[in-house]
Amino acid sequence: MTRPAVVVHDVHKQYRDVRALDGCSFHIDVGECVALLGPNGAGKTTITEILEGYRRQDSGSVEVLGVDPAHGDRAWKSQLGIVLQTDRDLGDLTVVESVEHFAGYYPNPRDPDEVIRAVGLEEKRTSRNEKLSGGQRRRLDVALGIVGRPRVLFLDEPTTGFDPEARREFWSLIEALKAEGTTILLTTHYLEEAERLADRVAVISRGRVLACDTPAHLGGRERSSARVSWLEDGVRVESQTMEPGHAVVDLMARFGGEIPGLEVRRETLEDIYLGLIAEDRGDVPPMVEVDIE
Repeated sequence: MTRPAVVVHDVHKQYRDVRALDGCSFHIDVGECVALLGPNGAGKTTITEILEGYRRQDSGSVEVLGVDPAHGDRAWKSQLGIVLQTDRDLGDLTVVESVEHFAGYYPNPRDPDEVIRAVGLEEKRTSRNEKLSGGQRRRLDVALGIVGRPRVLFLDEPTTGFDPEARREFWSLIEALKAEGTTILLTTHYLEEAERLADRVAVISRGRVLACDTPAHLGGRERSSARVSWLEDGVRVESQTMEPGHAVVDLMARFGGEIPGLEVRRETLEDIYLGLIAEDRGDVPPMVEVDIE
């Protein structure tokens, strides 16, 4: 069996009185994209920085491409791509100068012009970075993160500041990188982004991974009941069922055709995510599935 590209096992990290990581564990297989979801302060940035080699854990073990990041040499670092949450300070350089400069750090970089096209900055290639908008600077950050053909790519809130069209163009780029076999750790606040890009989603809260599964199966999502609602005598009526198709057929027979105000809703990834976080905080009792026929 191929060893996972990233392994995190029982990692702890404390800053004075703040416990940033409290037994964090997960892994990422080669060529897999895992989205790390969690509220601010959950530990996402801390574990990402440990994996990148910028910080060291207090205890537990971490491996990226078989190496403890704290001891990674230059050859190991050349196999990583990193898109930080904050912009790089390259204000005096143009877009093309920045990408060409970073390409020089790697043994087998992508063609800088190819990368600039991929992130949608062709029209800005001769613009100085200080003249770029926030979204354009994020695109440049992505360009600098992928120019070295990384085997493992860390994306920390990569589409912050993107408009909807730019975000979808970025998603296509990440899907192309996945198709090439790039392993990706993505932290994001956009649930739609996680559902679109991630093979698995890991939900982290208070320094621990609460659940890690495919978007469709996270937290038993595939077993959750659907809510079917409709209008009857001007009043909205709702029922929960595991077989919404059958429920709709029965309602059509009752109403003799079109069902007034019909809505069918299953739990979304956002519903599952918020439920896991709330349960961990003790805001709600554990979820119980109830079927109402």
